[in-house]
Formats: sequence, C-alpha cells, structure tokens
Amino acid sequence: MDKPLTTKGQATRERIVRAAADLMFTHGVAGTSTPAIRDAAGVSSSQIYHYFADKEALTRAVIADQTRAIVGAQAEMLGRLDSFAALRAWRDVVVQTQRDLHCVGGCPLGSLSSELADHDLDARVALVDSFSKWSGAIRDGLQSMIDRGVLRSDADPDRLSVAMLAALQGGLLLVQAQRDTAPLEVALDTMIERIEQHAVTQRLRRGSADSA
Repeated sequence: MDKPLTTKGQATRERIVRAAADLMFTHGVAGTSTPAIRDAAGVSSSQIYHYFADKEALTRAVIADQTRAIVGAQAEMLGRLDSFAALRAWRDVVVQTQRDLHCVGGCPLGSLSSELADHDLDARVALVDSFSKWSGAIRDGLQSMIDRGVLRSDADPDRLSVAMLAALQGGLLLVQAQRDTAPLEVALDTMIERIEQHAVTQRLRRGSADSA
C-alpha cells in the first residue's frame, strides 16, 4: 500500500473513495457498509482492502477528498478577491450550490464532523486540518483585500476568517434543517457587512493613488 500506484491503481482507488464519499454524504458513515461501497464502485472487497486497511482509513480518505473538492474549488475564487463585489460573488456561489442541491445534505465536512468528532480521534484530527485549510483559504482572500488596499491594515483576517467559516457552517446546518437558503444568506451577508466596517474609504484610496 506504500508503493506508488499505477495509473490504473490510482483510478481504482479514486473510484472507491468517490463512491464512499457519495454514500457517506447520503447515509452517513455508520449507514455506509463496505459491501455498499464495493457495489457502488464496481470493485471487489479485496480491492477495497488492498487500498485501505479498514473502514476508518477509507473514511479519512473521504475526508481528504471532500476537503480537496470543497476547499480547492473555493480557494481559487477566494485567492482572487480584489473587491467586496468579488467577496459577494463567492457568497453567491456558496448559496447557489445549496440551491442546486435543493438544500439537502448540508456540508459534507460538517456532517462528517458531527458524526465522527466525539468518538474517532483520527477522523477528528483530519477534520480539524480540513477546517483549518478552509478558514485559511478565506483568510488568504481577506489578506489579499488588505494587500490591494480594499481593507484597512487593522482588519484581522485570522479572526474574520474563523468567524466567516463559523457563520457558513451554521448557515449550512440551518439550510439542511429548513430546506431554505435564507439562513445561509443572512449569516454570510452579516459577516460581509462586518468585514465592510474595515473598508478603506474612497477618499483614502484616491489620496494613496495621488501620492503614488
């Protein structure tokens, strides 16, 4: 299992992880059996155990896969933040994603955390890292706004990014319960309004441009 995988082996492993991720998102980890993963991935049980020592190892691979899918997609957009319009565009993408899912399922990482954090230490550690990467992507976006002179230097991107992620996760939980994106929209809009309190005024921007 420590040897580099062949192209075919990597494809098989990825197929197993994606099948497991889809099933765990729908049924939870406890409600997802190895035979169900085997059938969904179109592989044998021996192939699953060739790539993963046990279900716990496969679950950690699912966490890593969901992190790449969610954080990777958002990090690209967050890394280009240069205005509040761009920040709201990111907000719109997050909200539209929930609409496209018909407000079902909530956040894959949030759901895994709710189910695993209290009794699976390895999974909890992996999830802590996932959420750290997510808040880090938001932080990098806010830092980019500071560097571009959109936000004042007294803005604290570390605290603001954690608060934004907390608002996002809480909003996603309420979306799942209420089948309505309104709570998520309110949570994100409120945080954006909070961030706007650190905006550099147009007068100061013009002054900086004139001095340059």
